[in-house]
Amino acid sequence: MTPAIPALLRRGATAVAAGRVAIGLAALARPSLPARPWVGAAADDLAAGVFGRALGARDLALGLGALEALRRPDKEATTWVAAGAISDALDVAASALAWQDLPRGWRWLVVGSAGAASCVGLAAAVNLAIASRTAGTTSVAQQETRSALPA
Repeated sequence: MTPAIPALLRRGATAVAAGRVAIGLAALARPSLPARPWVGAAADDLAAGVFGRALGARDLALGLGALEALRRPDKEATTWVAAGAISDALDVAASALAWQDLPRGWRWLVVGSAGAASCVGLAAAVNLAIASRTAGTTSVAQQETRSALPA
């Protein structure tokens, strides 16, 4: 893998996390705004507003957690990015189950954006996990080498 790929995946994960924060804030403030493309006119119902805010809180928490974890070199970023990817994949699954009832013009956009975010998140999480395992192995190997050297 070229050195540019991990950097691009990390940037992609950061962009997805930032987008998740923006959608979360929008859903908390006006839940019908991000819900309308997904569920159409039903976005104005009381139940949709409650669920929209709940999903907004979920996205805000996942996005902020991922952004903070991506700023640090530890293994936490893998978990946060993977959690976001799983949530996006489940959004795609939920949309697929309701496909016939979703607004025709918007369902492809919603499923495409959630699917793309899930793919970016999955690729980034795998890459982050490999990188953290490699870094951990390297540091253990370096420590073993140092302890084997005469003082």
